[in-house]
Amino acid sequence: MKTTPEHDERIAKMTFASVYPHYVTKVQKKGRTIDELHQVIEWLTGFNNQKLQELIDDEATFEAFFQNANLNINAQLIKGVICGYRIEEIDNDLTRQTRYLDKLVDELAKGKKMEKILRNK
Repeated sequence: MKTTPEHDERIAKMTFASVYPHYVTKVQKKGRTIDELHQVIEWLTGFNNQKLQELIDDEATFEAFFQNANLNINAQLIKGVICGYRIEEIDNDLTRQTRYLDKLVDELAKGKKMEKILRNK
């Protein structure tokens, strides 16, 4: 399923700070911690807690968020469907990276073991 240019643009302009509280709520409702959420985000992006807070405070868009990220070399192992899109079929790099993050948060909330989420071989 292809994304539309409008969809891709909407994701690019959305701020990480506006979505982050939803990630926190989602994982905490399922008994996971903010530390685990941060571990997942750091694995994908390389952002430690301080850098993550800076990006939230600066209201960085997802475009800026992922431009500053050092994407994990195993990120391409993240597969599946999220928000109705098969991740590995998304052509737009930014939209695919954002969906990687969404998928990791979903897996955390669903109780997957951390070593499975982090795709350690």
